[in-house]
Amino acid sequence: MKLSKQDVSAGAPAPEDRGESVASMEPLQIATDSHFREPLNDLAVELAAKAAGFRQELPRKLVPALATLVRGMNCYYSNLIEGHDTHPVDIERALQNDYSTNLRKRNLQLEARAHIEIQKWIDNGGLENRATKVSGLLELHRKFCQLLPDDLLWVEDEKNKKQIRVVPGELRNRDVQVGRHVPVSPGSVPRFLERFEQIYTRLGRTEMIIGTAAAHHRLLWIHPFLDGNGRVTRLLSHAMLQQSLNSSGIWSVARGLARNEKQYKQLLDNCDQPRLDDLDGRGHLSEKTLAQFTHFFLNICLDQISFMESLMQPERLKERILLWAANQVSLGTLPVKSGRLLEAVIYKGGELPRGEAAGVLDVGSRQARRIVAALINEDALVSESSRAPLRLNFSARLAGFWLPGLFPDQHG
Repeated sequence: MKLSKQDVSAGAPAPEDRGESVASMEPLQIATDSHFREPLNDLAVELAAKAAGFRQELPRKLVPALATLVRGMNCYYSNLIEGHDTHPVDIERALQNDYSTNLRKRNLQLEARAHIEIQKWIDNGGLENRATKVSGLLELHRKFCQLLPDDLLWVEDEKNKKQIRVVPGELRNRDVQVGRHVPVSPGSVPRFLERFEQIYTRLGRTEMIIGTAAAHHRLLWIHPFLDGNGRVTRLLSHAMLQQSLNSSGIWSVARGLARNEKQYKQLLDNCDQPRLDDLDGRGHLSEKTLAQFTHFFLNICLDQISFMESLMQPERLKERILLWAANQVSLGTLPVKSGRLLEAVIYKGGELPRGEAAGVLDVGSRQARRIVAALINEDALVSESSRAPLRLNFSARLAGFWLPGLFPDQHG
C-alpha cells in the first residue's frame, strides 16, 4: 500500500531516502526448498497440533478468564524485555483505576494498561487479516501510543541529547542506531514496509507459523517507529500466532522470550548478519541465522504451551485451588465451606448458576450469599451482576497459589 504524508511525519520535511534496495532484507522467509526448512516444517506441524490440543482440552468457560490473566502476563514480560518492570499485581490494580502515587510507577501502570487494552483489541479481532499490513502496523502503534502518558512519548537524540516526541502512528523521520545495527534510512521505511506487507500477507497457515519469527526480526530490522518497535513487534507476533494457530490468547510467547532474553536478543542480533557463503540461502542476509532464530522461536512457543497445559491440568489445578481455600478458611479470611463452592464451580467447567450455590453448600440462602461475597471479595470468583452466574477468576493476586510460576510471586 502507499503511505500518506501523515503516516510518515505531518508538516515535516521529507525524510532522506538513501536508495537502499528492499532486497537488502531478503530472505523474508525460509525458502521451501532450503536445506534449513525440513526441521522447521516438523516444528510447525507439532506446534499446530499442540496448540489445538490445549485449546480443545481446556473447558470453554475457563478460556475468557485465562485469556484475561495471560494478557497481563504477556504485558508484564514484554515490558520487562524493554526494562520496564511493572508487577502483575500493579498491572491488575491499574485495570481497576488504582494507580500509584509515585509518578514513575503510575506511568508504567498506564503503559501496562495500554498494552493490555491493545492486546484485548487484537484478541477480539481488531487486526483480523491485517496484522502484517502497513495499515495494521500503523494502527497498532497509533492505538498503543495514544494510550500512553505524555512522559513516555519522548526519546533522547543520542547525538545532541535533545528530547524528541514520538507521534502515535507515524513513521520515524530520522536515522537511528539500535545496538550495532543501523536501520535503513528514514525515507526508505515506507518502501521496506510495502515489501514486508507484500510477502507476509500472502502466507498460508503453515507458512505463517514459520514466517512469524522472520516477520518478527525483519520488522525490528526496519525499525519503522521512533520508539515502541519492540512492543509493536511482539504484539504483531501475538496476532500472527492467533491467526495461524487460533491460539485464543491462552498462552504467551512473550513469557518464553523474556525468560530466555539473552539468547533471544543474541539470535536476533545474529539475523542482521549478511549471507555467509553459497550454502547460506540466496538473499543478502543470512538464511542460516534466520532459520536458527525461527527454530528457537517455535520451540519457545511449544515450551509455553506445555507450561500452560501443566498448570491447567484439572486435578492439579483443583488441588491447588482447594488447598488455597483451606488455608484461607483456617486464617479466617474465608467462611467454612468456601472450598466446596469452588470445587462445584470447577466441576461445572468454571461456571455455576448463582441459584445453585445454596444447594451445593447445603446452607440457607443468607449464608450462601455470605460465602459467595467472600469469594468474590478475595478475587476467587467473579460475577457480572447479583444474578449472573459465578465464574472462576484467575487474578494476578492469586496466581502465585493457583498457577505457580506464571510470573514472579514476590511483590515489592
